[in-house]
Amino acid sequence: MPPRMTNPSLVVPDALQPLLDLSEAIGKAGVPQRTLDLVRLRVSQVNGRVYALPPDLGRDGKADERLLEVSGWRDASCFDAAERAALALAEDASRLSEREDAVPDEVWAEAARFYDERGLGALVLQIGLVNLWNCVNVVTAQVPADWR
Repeated sequence: MPPRMTNPSLVVPDALQPLLDLSEAIGKAGVPQRTLDLVRLRVSQVNGRVYALPPDLGRDGKADERLLEVSGWRDASCFDAAERAALALAEDASRLSEREDAVPDEVWAEAARFYDERGLGALVLQIGLVNLWNCVNVVTAQVPADWR
């Protein structure tokens, strides 16, 4: 199925660059890029926007093979406690309408054990930005992108 329209970030004048700038700022806030990648993939999975992961993922030393395990992160032993805290926050923050206390204090407190205010801010912005991109891409039926 072809996209319903050209990606809105390309149609609306001056929309794309601020989104790219925000992504760059998030990347400079001190949260490991691998954690941001895990969050990006998990949020996208929650939203039904799945990336095409290459079959040789991780063989080049650049991609994280754990991306293949992110949908089952709660049961997979390959994620450390900080990554688990980030993934829990990402899931809850991407499912705001599913329960009254969308992001329980326990989930926030666990993330705060591993990330300072700047890191938490970066995670929240990453989660929000990925949700925005997912919304734009799903609503306009954009073709799923390759991972990188």
